Amino acid sequence: DVFDGIDIDWEYPNACGLSCDTSGAAAYKNLMQALRAKFGAGYLVTAATTADGTSGGKIDAADYAGAAQYVNWYNVMSYDFFGAFDADGPTAPHSPLTTYNGIPQPGFTTADAIAKFKSKGVPANKLLIGIGFYGRGWTGVTQDAPGGAATGPAPGTYEQGIEDYKVLKTSCPATGTIAGTAYAKCGSNWWSYDTPATIGSKMTWAKNQGLGGAFFWEFSGDTANGELVSAINSGLS
Repeated sequence: DVFDGIDIDWEYPNACGLSCDTSGAAAYKNLMQALRAKFGAGYLVTAATTADGTSGGKIDAADYAGAAQYVNWYNVMSYDFFGAFDADGPTAPHSPLTTYNGIPQPGFTTADAIAKFKSKGVPANKLLIGIGFYGRGWTGVTQDAPGGAATGPAPGTYEQGIEDYKVLKTSCPATGTIAGTAYAKCGSNWWSYDTPATIGSKMTWAKNQGLGGAFFWEFSGDTANGELVSAINSGLS
């Protein structure tokens, strides 16, 4: 009826998320193979995946390349790399495209994740980069540039440390860019988020990498006139 396939969000095969999985490196390929056999060629089989580009990290923990033959594409969750879950900072953009001097964890970037998937043999056209329609932020920050100390998460509408783009656009406008994304400091609050301009540059990068496109989380964070989704659409056209 209304469905055209299935999307799997396993966080994370043979690695740790909120809990730890020890099913082994082959379990992911086996799952995707079984789903493709069940759904057949006419339906979509997709998956949200880690964007951990570190050596020995979550991409290395499972057979994403072996599973790729059974999926239409991977939605690489290239956001939430950094945030006020580390309450005292350092402040850092949660969705950096590239690395930068002072990044708290090398390998936690979109470019590192995509490069690692490619190096494993995942076809570029089966990789989509993720765009967050929200920001992550800290409070108690005195330093404008990334890398500052903080005292905790900035207040947010739904939960501390997170706020929709549609709110941040006016409540804390971007004051700078780093690593292909934007950041803002207003009062003692420090936020990072993507803007139409940074999304445009990310889409250009994705096209240059031969990627399948982009996806986002999630629609309600955008403005009423769809600034961010329009930037994705025009950037990929």
